[in-house]
Amino acid sequence: MKFHKPDYIYIVSIGILLAFGLLMLFSASSPEAYGKFNDSYFFIKRQILFGVIPGVILFFVCSQLDYHLWFKWAKPLFYFSIVLLILVLIPGVGGDFGTARSWFKIAGLSFQPAELVKLTMIFYLAGWLETVKQVDPRDWRHYFLPFILVLLIVGGLLMKQPDLGTFILIFIIAVAVFLAGGGHWLYLFSVGGVSLFGFVVLIFTSSYRLNRLMTFLNSKNDVLGVGYHINQALLAVGSGGLWGLGWGHSRQKFQYLPEVSADSIFAIIAEELGFVISTLFVLFLGFIFWRGLNIAKTAPDRFGRLLVVGISTWFIGQSFVNIGAMIGVLPLTGIPLPLVSHGGTAMVVLLAALGIVVNVSRQTRQV
Repeated sequence: MKFHKPDYIYIVSIGILLAFGLLMLFSASSPEAYGKFNDSYFFIKRQILFGVIPGVILFFVCSQLDYHLWFKWAKPLFYFSIVLLILVLIPGVGGDFGTARSWFKIAGLSFQPAELVKLTMIFYLAGWLETVKQVDPRDWRHYFLPFILVLLIVGGLLMKQPDLGTFILIFIIAVAVFLAGGGHWLYLFSVGGVSLFGFVVLIFTSSYRLNRLMTFLNSKNDVLGVGYHINQALLAVGSGGLWGLGWGHSRQKFQYLPEVSADSIFAIIAEELGFVISTLFVLFLGFIFWRGLNIAKTAPDRFGRLLVVGISTWFIGQSFVNIGAMIGVLPLTGIPLPLVSHGGTAMVVLLAALGIVVNVSRQTRQV
């Protein structure tokens, strides 16, 4: 395959988002960092050392590696990530975070296997759909059943943690890849109905999830209890007005809004920079997604196209699930804002994935 120059606009856009994320993370996290660790730079230093630096290295490595390599390693990497999802559930092996068991803790550092599964599942689905491209998409036994089995395995392990938010995101990614690979809409309608029923059961069998749903339906319910987080987030967003309070001048970050350095960072962006800049930020995320779809459209083969569709859906889906929760149009899920929220595993794995998109852009058909 002949290589050419990559999509530099895509690369520069990722760089701008990464720089903006560090700027906002420092502003949002400094009070919490000083209060907990007597160091205002604690979270930003961790993000740079354990997220940005290894992530940027992997970004450039993956941008140089021929993406066809991932076809060969798709199954082993996916199986490896499934083993990690199993191991994290074993007491004494996986670490607890609140009510969830979703982390490995090694030498003071943490690793979340669910982040790796997002990428390896895209590898697996793209590779599998490449191998069955001659099969009739209406052949449910060879085309649809394997897809459902993968979702059931991953979903079951994620719900044992439990991590409903990540499973919903992975479901969205999987459906996007399946459709882009020629999957039949009729099957997806049926699985959508079954999944909706399953989600309802999961919600109503867990008081924690049910409380979140009730709070989403009525954010004024128990504003000092289960509704506290969303109400503080909405207060932050509303306080920003058109032009914001100014960078560094958030009031909610002073231990009023929970998770300011992670899930809630968009609320701080809206409070400090206002509606206009926040809207431009959202449009910028959409621009990166659109640029990714253009790369997918001109990918040299089906495998490359499906990789980029999956990674781009992951990027934009996670962005809007996070932002939607902060502005009250979606329930709170604990999903971080890509390349902005604090979190080493999420940063490293996503930057590696975006590097793969860049490599596909180096091999696209010239049109």
